[in-house]
Order: sequence, then structure tokens, then C-alpha cells
Amino acid sequence: MAERQHRQAGGAVVAAVLAVCAGTAGCSGSGAADARAADPVETLHRVADTLVDAGSSKARTSMEMATGGTRVTIRGEGVYDYRGRLGRLKVMLPQDPAGTSEHRPITELLAPGALFMKNRGAGVPADKWVRVDTATLSDGNLVTGGATDPLAAAEVLRGTRTATYVGTSELAGTEVRHYRGTADLAVAARNASAAGRNALAAAAKGFATARVPFDVYLDDRGRVRKIRHRFSFVNGQRHGIVAVASTTLLYDFGAAADVRLPAARDIYAGKIAEG
Repeated sequence: MAERQHRQAGGAVVAAVLAVCAGTAGCSGSGAADARAADPVETLHRVADTLVDAGSSKARTSMEMATGGTRVTIRGEGVYDYRGRLGRLKVMLPQDPAGTSEHRPITELLAPGALFMKNRGAGVPADKWVRVDTATLSDGNLVTGGATDPLAAAEVLRGTRTATYVGTSELAGTEVRHYRGTADLAVAARNASAAGRNALAAAAKGFATARVPFDVYLDDRGRVRKIRHRFSFVNGQRHGIVAVASTTLLYDFGAAADVRLPAARDIYAGKIAEG
């Protein structure tokens, strides 16, 4: 029973946003030349491995949704340990139609196969966590939590089908190489690490389409500095398609990322309110 209820909890952040919507009806010049000469598809297939080699970083996320004629944005900030595949984000819900936000920030812990949420609301005590098995989510938690797992965002690029090198630009004082392309979630799942495979396979089946357009910006070490995906998410509440754009910014590589998962006694096993 608790497992079923926690699966229902998976839509926590995105469901809250859909309710809000319903209420409103560095590389040098020679490096650039090398980038043009390299195969963009092969380059992007390797970016997840490059992040693992980097060890850790800080992250900022944003997720924009358009539904019912309204566009809203969920923002997050935190740290990520790529080798341990563990992350911690503080996720801020958008304001309601009246211009206020009564919900406290949601703390999310990202782990292999699991999403933990604190300050979940919906009858969950403030000192308890909700645990969700990401492989049971129709989107593999690429959008459900209101933030895309940074390593999962990079693993999506293992499914890159087509890509072009756009050129260089500057991002937060760092020169970056810009690539644009389309990934296939089913291919990404087959090529993903063992820890990320099931979630991506679920997303390949659960999204409106397995094709994901993206823009990604790499520094001179091949590390992702910015990645933006455009997903087609099925809104079960209205039986329509929601356009979701997820952006992840990575910076301060090597930053301390001590992420500790909650003990079993701190995980809520009671009934979770609907909606």
C-alpha cells in the first residue's frame, strides 16, 4: 500500500505547477577549430562520462511549462556528486495566481533509482521524507520532480541521433562550445549507465515522444556548463500535451557535495493526499 501511495506522490512538484496553471486558465580559437572538425554526435555521447570524471559541481535548474495559456517556471539550486550519482536540490514552486506562494521550498535528494522529497505537503509531516522509485514514473523523473537530475540530463545525450556544432559563446565568464541536436530516449536508455538505464527506459515509453531536442554548451574540458532539453509531457489531469523546457547550469566543479540519504525511520509510510 505504501509503495502504491509513494508512486502517486511522484507527480508532486509538476502536479502542483499544473494546478497553478489551471487556476489562471572555455576553448581557444584553435579549440573552436578542433570542435568543428570533431564529430558532434560522438562528442555528445561522451559528456556524461566527462561529468563523472569531474567528480562534482554545483547546479542551478529551471523548468518552464506552458499549459492552459500560462507559462510558469520552477527553479532549483544545489550540488551533485557525479561519481556517487547523488544530488541535493532546493526546489522553489512558482507563485499562485494571486501572486503568493504558501509552499515552503521542497528539498529533493537524487539517488540511483530514487527521488526523496521533504516539505512535500499533502499531509506528509514536515520532518518526514517521501521516497519515489523513479523507474515507476512515466517520465523517469526527468520532469516529475520539477528539476532534471543533472547526470540524467547528460545521459540523455547518449541517445544523440543528430547534432551540429553551432559555435563558441561565453557563459558566466567561461568560453563554451555550443551544440544543438536531437536525442532519442530509447537509444539513451540502451547506452546509459546501469544506474540510469531503467529511468530513461521509462521516460522513452512515458513521454509523448521519445525524441528530445536539446542545446548544450561544453567548456574546454568537455564538461557540460549548460544544457536545455525540450520534452513533450502528457498532462494526465487534462489529457493534453504540456511543453516542458528543462535547463540545467553546472558550475564550481569539485565543490563539496556530501549528500546523505534519509534513514528508513525518517521516510513517510502513511497516506498521501491527492492533488
